[in-house]
Amino acid sequence: MSVSRSFGSLKNVLAEAAMKGVTEARARIFGHVLNPTGQRSPHKILRKKLIGEKVAAWYPNYDVNKDDPLVMARKEQERLNTLETLKRRGKGPPKKGQGKRAKKSSK
Repeated sequence: MSVSRSFGSLKNVLAEAAMKGVTEARARIFGHVLNPTGQRSPHKILRKKLIGEKVAAWYPNYDVNKDDPLVMARKEQERLNTLETLKRRGKGPPKKGQGKRAKKSSK
């Protein structure tokens, strides 16, 4: 009986050693951190990406063109030109007092 027990325990020891080698190889190949004891480790926190860039991207960049009077004048001129073309096509805004609300009350 002791012979079969020694073979059984030897088999378990070999299987355990093989599994340990496989897990170590897997950790090396895939870049995992091996933690066989299961103790707490800061690796999970340190593995995450830093959030500084994301926080900085949340806030809009300051637009220098907003304060430039030449740029603002050109934008205003473009707006007036598009408004003029819309009026010529009959798609411009209605005159004061002739909108939807005024038409509803006159019916």
